[in-house]
Amino acid sequence: MRPTLLIVPVLAALFAGPAIAQSDGDTAAPVPPPRPPEFGGEPLTGEGGPDAYQPPLSELGTEETGPFSQAIANITEPQPVTLSARISDDGPLIPDGLVWRVFDSRVDASGELAMVAKSEEATASFTLPPGEYVLHLAYGRAQASDTLFVEPGPNNHTMTFEVGGLQLDAMISGDVDIPDALLRFDIYSTGPNGRVEVAQNVAPGELVRLNAGIYTIESHFGGVNAVIRTEIRVEPGQITEATLYHHAAQVSLKLVSEEGGEAIADVEWTIKSQDGDTIFTDIGAFPATVLAEGDYLAFAKLGDNVYNREFEVTPGGPREVEILTSVY
Repeated sequence: MRPTLLIVPVLAALFAGPAIAQSDGDTAAPVPPPRPPEFGGEPLTGEGGPDAYQPPLSELGTEETGPFSQAIANITEPQPVTLSARISDDGPLIPDGLVWRVFDSRVDASGELAMVAKSEEATASFTLPPGEYVLHLAYGRAQASDTLFVEPGPNNHTMTFEVGGLQLDAMISGDVDIPDALLRFDIYSTGPNGRVEVAQNVAPGELVRLNAGIYTIESHFGGVNAVIRTEIRVEPGQITEATLYHHAAQVSLKLVSEEGGEAIADVEWTIKSQDGDTIFTDIGAFPATVLAEGDYLAFAKLGDNVYNREFEVTPGGPREVEILTSVY
């Protein structure tokens, strides 16, 4: 079933509002692997989004070549370098939330590109010997790379970074709210080798900064089978707010001796789909789960006795499924 999707682009500067802190932990954008393919590394296939960087072979040589290298060959004193970024050619500078990394453009004996500088300042300042470098910039989960040439004298380099923002939410069809604790999102991009994970377990309402482009979104309601997928385009300089609609509901189970009676304890529960697949198991008096729209069969085992009931899930608020022992 195709999910219902409401998308609202917010026409405001992406960086208007609180910044997302950067670190080397899970919240930071992944850094492209520095080992190039000809040294046994994996190709850089866009792990952080459509614009992830793969250095051309011309940047990975071991000999000083070209007029630029020859002009600075005898200059080794570090020179001032200032880096900044904007989301469009004529847009304002991004004021915070950036992580800059500078790599040597030439591999060492192990085939690695060594990181020579790092800054988490929006306007980064370094001193680097003249030469050619690989520059990597992360902003949330968005990332981009460029070639940085350091020449004698002041060096000012501004990157145009096509980055947008995405805020996700979901409801049950019919505008029924979903508790935040039961909702999460996974974000994927498409690389040369297929789908690439960009972000996992994104909370509803969380602002995710991404490279501009098209992403596949998976919305998980609960932990069983209420999963919907859609594609969303992230535009540069905009925050896209998207609400997905699940055809599902929360379901609780209880075994009772009479209709509306007290739930019996220590019951072994199993829910099967119409195809006979087991999709949920639990032990207790009042288990609960989330199920996608459809028909199901619930089994309640108490001692040597097994009770069952067919039931249907339709989109809406939480519902209770009773199995009566007196029927058997």
